Amino acid sequence: MNQRTGRARVGDVEIAYDIFDGGPRRMVLVMGIGAQRVFWDDALCARLADQGFAVARFDHRDIGESTRLDHLPVPRPGRTMMRGMLGLPVPAPYTLSDMAADVIGLVDHLGWDRVHVVGASMGGMIAQHLGFEHGPRLASLTSIMSTTGARRYTLLTRPAALKALMGKPPRTADESAEYAVSLFKAIGGPGFAADEEALRKNGRLAFERKPSPRGFCRHFAAIGASGDRTQRLAAIRTPTLVFHGAADPLIAVAGGRATARAIPGARLEVVDGMGHHMPPGVWDRLVGAITANAARA
Repeated sequence: MNQRTGRARVGDVEIAYDIFDGGPRRMVLVMGIGAQRVFWDDALCARLADQGFAVARFDHRDIGESTRLDHLPVPRPGRTMMRGMLGLPVPAPYTLSDMAADVIGLVDHLGWDRVHVVGASMGGMIAQHLGFEHGPRLASLTSIMSTTGARRYTLLTRPAALKALMGKPPRTADESAEYAVSLFKAIGGPGFAADEEALRKNGRLAFERKPSPRGFCRHFAAIGASGDRTQRLAAIRTPTLVFHGAADPLIAVAGGRATARAIPGARLEVVDGMGHHMPPGVWDRLVGAITANAARA
């Protein structure tokens, strides 16, 4: 399969991306908080390309091989979380709307018109913003293990899962490899085994491309600043799939159910035993559900 890499100038930032060429339909994969594009596993991208999609994955602004914005303030996650839980405004150097605009800039750079958007975790939140801010550009929308931003679902996060996500940044490639394994053991579900070797490989590669703890903090603030999207989600008219693990300890399945209720006509698929991870054991079901939702376009 043909795979190519490039960089897209989007306003003041450059977005690094890969394309897996598989067919005439266009798909963009949007990863979660602080996670580089390599965590959309090569084999999963190839599976999607086999369904007739040209699949783009990319590094968000502030991480991986995309532009770092270290001239911007670094919000403290504890303060961000507290203000969000209290319903207070969350200061953020940029927002999820800005990150959604990065996706549109990438799509424009690629010369694509309408695209199928698949977002995981924070990427699902960005996909939701694309749905109500850039709806005409979306052929279909898939929100995986994400939520509406309503505070009551944030409060369902298990402390151990949050602690794992906020773990100390690795200092070596080997530490990064083992951190990837330990993180997904902590936030994954009991029904599916992780591919530890793939996680180690991707963890090492992410370290070689330089972790960005400051970017993670700015992403976290962008989530907090977005607030509750429930009312805005009602404006989405794009065929939508909400895919969630029943055993997700980081973003409880109640958040996925709320997302599906908020988006008119959305289809909800809940997977028993799946946590906050997309291990190979769920790929058949995930790829099938994404492809079926895309066919609704």
